[in-house]
Order: sequence, then structure tokens, then C-alpha cells
Amino acid sequence: MFNFRKSVATVMAAASLTGLLGIAPAQAQTLKVVMHSDLKILDPIWTTAYIVRNHGYLVWDTLFAMDEKFEVKPQMVDKWEVSPDKLTWTFTLRDGLEWHDGKPVTAEDCVASIKRWAAKDSMGQKLMGSVKSLDVVDAKTFKMTMTEPYGLVLESLGKPSSNVPFMMPARVAATDPNTQIKVEDVVGSGPFIFKRDEWKPGEKTVYVKNPKYKPRSEAPSGLAGGKVAKVDRVEWIWISDVQTQVGAIQNGEIDMIESPGHDLLPLLAKDKNISLVTTNPTGNQYTFRFNSTAKPFDNAKVRHAVFVAFAQDDFLKATIGDPKYYKVCKAPFICGTPLATDAGMADVLNGNAAKAKQLLTEAGYDGTPIVLMQSTDLQVLTNLAPVAKAQLERAGFKVDLVAMDWQTLVARRVKKDPPSQGGWHAFLTSWVAADILNPVMAGFFNASCDKAMFGWPCDATIEKFRDQFSKESDPAKQKAIVEALQKYWVDHPTHINVGQWYAPLARRNTVEGNMIAPVTVFWNVTKK
Repeated sequence: MFNFRKSVATVMAAASLTGLLGIAPAQAQTLKVVMHSDLKILDPIWTTAYIVRNHGYLVWDTLFAMDEKFEVKPQMVDKWEVSPDKLTWTFTLRDGLEWHDGKPVTAEDCVASIKRWAAKDSMGQKLMGSVKSLDVVDAKTFKMTMTEPYGLVLESLGKPSSNVPFMMPARVAATDPNTQIKVEDVVGSGPFIFKRDEWKPGEKTVYVKNPKYKPRSEAPSGLAGGKVAKVDRVEWIWISDVQTQVGAIQNGEIDMIESPGHDLLPLLAKDKNISLVTTNPTGNQYTFRFNSTAKPFDNAKVRHAVFVAFAQDDFLKATIGDPKYYKVCKAPFICGTPLATDAGMADVLNGNAAKAKQLLTEAGYDGTPIVLMQSTDLQVLTNLAPVAKAQLERAGFKVDLVAMDWQTLVARRVKKDPPSQGGWHAFLTSWVAADILNPVMAGFFNASCDKAMFGWPCDATIEKFRDQFSKESDPAKQKAIVEALQKYWVDHPTHINVGQWYAPLARRNTVEGNMIAPVTVFWNVTKK
């Protein structure tokens, strides 16, 4: 927790914000925002990090998008057709799509982008498993031919969060998906243009309005509809200290804080010039991720012991604090949504250290220290790892807590080196609820070995359940598949859900129009 007696003015003076915040170009309407993290990586396909996803939504566009009601709507696509046998999908792009370098968006670009995204994304991999071919028909039309009917085509192409199927120029999409694109390749067709000449990691990221962007005619809703850029510039100012962030917004030096510290919300609520606005009502889920390739977590019994040892309440109290902003929820697919169920979960997440110790003994745990990575610069994550360490140690694990900033953790978690040589055993993160509504969408349920996300679980049974779900359209049968999956997954976990949480953004009253969406986006936002 933070010391409220510490002078915000003193902190701000020490931070020397004047040079960082700078002065906007003459007469440009500039929105200055502190995001939840600094931007050091620019490729939203290479990483699932949400700050990079948010960056992606400013620069790139998508074929389809999810609206406020979680319904998938066309975005770059004008029209699409499905053959009677449901094996051929034909998509036609709308008029006026243009890359920031002035070249037209083509079907070839889209085909290349889908392939690169699908190589990395959980939903994309399942989709492509049923795709026979992706073919360009003409400059604005491409065709997807399936080997069998697939129930989640539009849901996949309209996936709202990490990884988002952003459309990129074919030359950029030709980049190996396991290699980051170059800074000069951050060329999109979206409502804002990335100013690479003003990008200073650790300080500031700048986007300017794309004057050639043609928004859809529909009203904006969630991530869908007309994306109208109403400000000239968006500046992400990186201020790591949360009290300094509060001082800056109170003094009018910034306009918005995406993720204000929960313990400072009462202070912000008292300021008549600031509003707290909930733009993501479905919230988020904290998650503990195993490296399933590294001993001892290559043993499912050891992973299950962690599930037995953990209790969600401790994580939520230590990180969020106020029960108004969190929920204890055993259901991995988000309480309050159609697929939420406690099936199979009765004996886990109860903080049963004695039972966990017994399971560890039975599993043959040899005392190998667990390399647990801790993110220290994001307040909503910082206290998670110490809680995990305490609960693991009570259960008999030895734990080596390794502190680092979030962007360093993001870079390290893709390494397959042994934990003793720069690799890792586990870390904690958070998922937006809209990312984890079903087992195909939820990336940490992907258990396809080397094709899975970092942690690389390899479990044919989990993949069988995910395949079944992807081909089923009956909601009752989908729910039955989820319940069967959970009962198996509890004993063979790929990750552990450690609670739901919620957070408003803070904005000065001069700012309006933030979208109700699982992602912080900047179209439709105005500044008086």
C-alpha cells in the first residue's frame, strides 16, 4: 500500500514532469494519458501484452469487431457470404481502406495477416486447423475454404483482445510471427498514426489523427462501428509512480489515467474536476501461469498441488483491497457469463496447505526452487507474486522470487531456457474477461505443445475438448463440454485463476466519450 502522508507535490517535483509532459504543437487538441504500462514492444502479434494490444487498436484495424453487447460486427469487411454447405466463406473489403503510407489495403494483405496472427493465437490456431486454404479472389476479395464446418469463424476474426487479428501490409505480415516487426513497419490503416520519431520508451509515445481514415457509418459500440478520431494527438506519458500520476491529473498536466491505483481511488473521487468511469464492466481475471516444460511443473500432480494450495481471497485483498472492486470466483470462464461453472472445482482454491503438502510428497517433489517472476511496475500486479510465494511455501515449495518490470517479464516469459539459466517456472498476469469467455478463446487453455502460449502445456485431452467446443454450436452442449473439460483440467492444470477484479479509469471532466469496451481505445473521445 502507499503512504498517503507523502506529499504529492514533493513527488512531482522529484519526477521533473515539466520536460516530460512538454507542450503540444500549436492549436493541436492533445489528449495526454498515463496508461497501465510503458510501451517498449510494438508488435501486437508477437506479444499478448495489453499495452501493445492497446497500441495496436490505435494503429491497425480489424476485419470484424465486437460491439458493446459482445456481438461480432463487420469492420474492414463490407460484405461476406457463406456457402450452403458452410465450407466456403467469401469476404469483400469496404471501399476507402488505405495504409498510412498511402497504399491501398488489399485482400493479399488480409490473407497474409490472418496467417501470421493464426500462427500465434489460440483461437487462430483452432480456426486454421479447419481451414483448407485462404485464397485471394481479387484486390478486395478473399476466400476461406474449410475442411469441415466451423462454428467460430466470425468470433475468431473478431476476437477483441490478445492476440487481436490486426490487418497489416503483406510485407509486414510476412515477418516470422516469432520475430518482432521493425519500428519502421508500424504502418496500419487505423484511425491514428504512430509517430515513431517521437517514440521514447520510458517517457512518451505519440499518435496523431489519420486524416484519410474513413470510419464506418454505424454509431460506435464497443470495438465496432464508426471509429471517429476527435482529437488531433494522443500522447501516452509514462509516469511509473501512482501518486505522481494522481498529482499530474489533479493539476491538469494529464487528462486521463487508464489504471489508477485502487488505494488512491477515494482521493480521486473527492476531486470535483475528476470522474471515475467504468468502461469494462465485465472486469478482469488474475492468473498464475506454469511453465509446464520445466521441472517440477512438468508433473501434473505438482501443478494440481498448487491449485489446492492457493486461495483467491489473499491475492485479491493484497492487490485490490476494496471488495467493491473484486470477486472471489472459482469459475475459470468468468462469473456472470454463460459458460461460468464451478464443475470440478470444489477441492481447489481453498488454501489447503496440508493437503497440498501431502500431494507434493506423493508427486515426488524434490525441493527444486520455483523461479517465480514478479512484475514490480504495475500496481495491479505487483503484490500477486509475494502472495503466491507465501502460499507456495506454506505448501512445502521452495520459491525464488525474481523482481523485474513488466516489459522485462514479457520478454523473459517467451524464453525456454532452464529456469536456472534465465528461464522461469511461473508468473502472474491478468486477462480481460472478454479474452477468456470460452476454452478456444482463452489462450492459457491452449495445450498444443510448442504451438501453445508461453508455458507450452502439452495435453491431447484438453485439445480434444477444445476441438469439440469449436465445432459445437448448441449452447447446452457447449456448456456440457466446458464442464467435462474443467473436471479434467483441475487435475491437469495449465494455469490457475486467482480471482476477478474491476477498475475504473480516471479522467478530467474535460474528457468525454470513452467507449464501453474491454480495451481502452481513443476514437470517439473528445476534450473540451
